[in-house]
Amino acid sequence: MHITALRDDLLRVRVGATGTLPEDASWAVLPESRSAKITVKAESADKTVGFATAKLRVAIQRDPLAMTVTDLAGNVISQDIPGHPIEFHGAEFRVYKRSPEDEHYFGLGDKPGPLDRRNEAFTNWNTDAFGWQESTDPIYKSIPFVLTFNKGVAAGVFLDNTWRSSFEFNKELRDGYSFGSEGGPLDYYILYGPTPKDVVRTWAWMTGATPLPPMWTLGYQQSRYSYYPESEVRRIANRLRSEHIPADVIWLDIDYQLKNRPFTVDPEKFPHFDQMIQDLKAEHLHTVVITDLHIADLPNQGYRPYDEGIAGNHFVHNPDGSVYTGIVWPGPAVFPDFTQKSSRDWWGTLYADFVGKGIAGFWNDMNEPATFQTTSKTMPANVQHRIDEPGFQKRTANHLEIHNVFGMENSRGTFEGVLKIAPDRRPFVMTRASYAGGQRYAATWTGDNSSTWNHLRQTTPQLINLGLSGFGLAGADVGGFAGSPQPELLTKWLEIAAFHPIDRDHTSMGTNPQEPWEDGTTQDLNLRRKFIETRYRLMSYLYTTAEEMSRTGIPIMRPLFLEFPNASKDKHPIDLNTNNEFLMGPDLLIAPSNYPDMLDDYQAVLPPVGWYDFWTGERVAVKGQEAMRVGNDNVPDNDLQITLQPSVDTLPVFARGGSIIPIQPLVQSTEEKPVGPLTLRVYPPLRPGDNCEGSLYLDDGISYAYQKGDFLRLKFNCELNPTGVTVKVSPREGSFAPWWTQFSVEIYGATKPATSVTSASGPIAASYSSERQRVTAVVPDDGKGMSLTVTY
Repeated sequence: MHITALRDDLLRVRVGATGTLPEDASWAVLPESRSAKITVKAESADKTVGFATAKLRVAIQRDPLAMTVTDLAGNVISQDIPGHPIEFHGAEFRVYKRSPEDEHYFGLGDKPGPLDRRNEAFTNWNTDAFGWQESTDPIYKSIPFVLTFNKGVAAGVFLDNTWRSSFEFNKELRDGYSFGSEGGPLDYYILYGPTPKDVVRTWAWMTGATPLPPMWTLGYQQSRYSYYPESEVRRIANRLRSEHIPADVIWLDIDYQLKNRPFTVDPEKFPHFDQMIQDLKAEHLHTVVITDLHIADLPNQGYRPYDEGIAGNHFVHNPDGSVYTGIVWPGPAVFPDFTQKSSRDWWGTLYADFVGKGIAGFWNDMNEPATFQTTSKTMPANVQHRIDEPGFQKRTANHLEIHNVFGMENSRGTFEGVLKIAPDRRPFVMTRASYAGGQRYAATWTGDNSSTWNHLRQTTPQLINLGLSGFGLAGADVGGFAGSPQPELLTKWLEIAAFHPIDRDHTSMGTNPQEPWEDGTTQDLNLRRKFIETRYRLMSYLYTTAEEMSRTGIPIMRPLFLEFPNASKDKHPIDLNTNNEFLMGPDLLIAPSNYPDMLDDYQAVLPPVGWYDFWTGERVAVKGQEAMRVGNDNVPDNDLQITLQPSVDTLPVFARGGSIIPIQPLVQSTEEKPVGPLTLRVYPPLRPGDNCEGSLYLDDGISYAYQKGDFLRLKFNCELNPTGVTVKVSPREGSFAPWWTQFSVEIYGATKPATSVTSASGPIAASYSSERQRVTAVVPDDGKGMSLTVTY
């Protein structure tokens, strides 16, 4: 056993069953992170050996062998079960850890089931799982990372092993959890918080954060399997614009291709494909096309991907050295050997023609890898992959080792290839399968879900756990992929998805049309449009949150405990008491019904900081009867619980007290320049001295010029005092010029008109809305900062 302190809050544990350690290599952990080391202080006693860092203490009991990791306050972070902390059975291994009864587990990617993984068990084996259900496992991704939370102290465990692995929580042992694999290295990491955000930041430091996406990827996206022929794509685009439904993307599934062959276009279905792409661009609609990894097996037929792949020896092999073929959408197909850097580099060149045509993004589907007519749904275990990659020993591995990383390396080849072709444009890649660290290369979604109320409900824990696992840029097929949704279901799904990181309406072949104007009444269309419009009004806030994610790894969509780890008195995750609530960024709380198809009233639990109704601006008066359930006592009236009435025509959204949220004028796409002032919605805190802040980040939304200083960053804050509120805006950071010249400052919680509103230049005219309890003042923005004082 070899234990290394990479940082004061991060340990790496490597174990060799035969007395030698496994190869020191990783597809997931960044080389500079994996090789980091710090100086530690040795600590040994008669029965233990170990060391201490500035934050952790490691003690290894000699007999029986067991490792315990604590923080300097004595909180147990990770504790082996004495007597059998690690079991080896040939190439298989399993690690057993203590599981206190009040410890909770999150992460593992988009596994279906509850938010908390406690009392659950999961297998990591990327699988094409069409029509998966809440109990289905495994599905598309393998991210062997778990965030633990115990009495307010957070930690993380990552098993860096690409073989078929599993995590089990309190199934085998009531007071234990375990993880292991059928082969490969025993190489795992222990991440210490103490806050959940600390763990997430460390995870991003280890495996990389989601790159700053193009702004258009945060807009509304329209898709189905499939839009064809060309006239249908144009009809959809025209209808989006004629119905004034803001949108940025149209997706093309496999039927735009000639006989389902990747990197082709069917000239009969799409006779003017190149012109269509340009016409869509003129309407500010980006095109994302599918480019599956199964290359049609077409020797001597002039099919460039096959001919070049064969000539360069870029496809995976059978044990006898022949090229492996499997049946997928184009029929017999061959598969690039993505564990060879040279093959990934070649794969990336295949995108040059599409990028040249103006296609904006690429969709890597079926990359578990999925195959047809096989019981396993994938390649045989003995298929051979050549590892020829910096940082790895050059060797050949069978499919059991590479399977779970295959989809990630597929998306890596796409991302790096597109970036090389257009080096000043941020690539957008969507992948279905991936491994830990795959967020460096691609966004993702939850795969082939179903058009049911339960799947709408399932979306929240899936996306939250994906975000905690690194994939903060993720979404679900809005409306459901398999089957046709009821009108009310489609409406409600579009409402909730307006607050998700990715908002893409997508459905399967043979289902009813699922665009916002379909399957419902005029009222349904108006509601669907309203929520998509709300997303666009929030685009400055959403993009700012995405930029934070690109620096820190903190996801766009968050569990409540990420922002409020101490919301309950006994410091358990407050999410365990909520009804499918989530946060969009730090300041907006969305509280749909846990069972949105039921008619019963339900209770929303709000962290104790004070909240405002996002729609009306009213301060929310909540009750304290939730105190016992969440471990609080002496709860003030502003804390914890509110009773809500479910309705298809509304979605409860709350703004955090002490937040300042930027709102922009409505546009029909992110490329359209907003007209008017930037609105700053100021939601004062409950008490003087409480934090009140917000921020805004902006750049050109598409290039890497921001890395050279061409960006805009603003910071907002407010101070509550006995006579009123002072709002301040910092001077601009960066050289990017904004689209606005004025701020419209809206201060909520005002029970009467202001007696005076002043800035550095003198008195400012202000209006008052008694209905929204809001004072509004418009002030110029010269970029040098601003201070506005409102007195009541």
